Amino acid sequence: MTKNIMIVGVGGQGTLLASRILGNTVINEGYDVKVSEVHGMSQRGGSVVTYVKYGDKVYSPIVDRGEADIILAFELLEAYRALPYLKKGGKMIVNNQQIDPMPVITGSAKYPENIAEKLGEAVDTTVVDALSAAKEAGNIKAVNVVLIGVMAKMTDIPYEKWAETIKTTVPEKFLDVNLKAFETGYNL
Repeated sequence: MTKNIMIVGVGGQGTLLASRILGNTVINEGYDVKVSEVHGMSQRGGSVVTYVKYGDKVYSPIVDRGEADIILAFELLEAYRALPYLKKGGKMIVNNQQIDPMPVITGSAKYPENIAEKLGEAVDTTVVDALSAAKEAGNIKAVNVVLIGVMAKMTDIPYEKWAETIKTTVPEKFLDVNLKAFETGYNL
């Protein structure tokens, strides 16, 4: 059986590191893994989407509409945009952070209201304040690893396996903060 995970966010939020941690963890568990990164204007705060598929044998990294078992969303509007990709019975993990896209910044559009509530009414949604949790762990840039921790708790892969992967994936100088962020997310 194949698991389909979408990681969505805004450029600079660490979605690519999150996908590497996820991919490396499931590889270490013996799964075949395919990862595909789709960059929008990621350098300018635009949408970033990463697909991670794993199972006994995976042929394509792409997750089509209605196929995602889990959507890990680093930002509210990106979660809302990704909703059509979640399969029936899938789970959405959402950071409650709002990052205004360029049309909102320039005043040509309004940021949609009550996104978390709308998502919660539509699908199985876990909303977390990953920014505060990352701050508590020691670095606001660790939102990505907080969210990986929240997701990890929903898998059958033991905590220790995730922590081992973080130790081999994250640069040494950021290791302590990321291990703390993972633990914080796991325990949310």
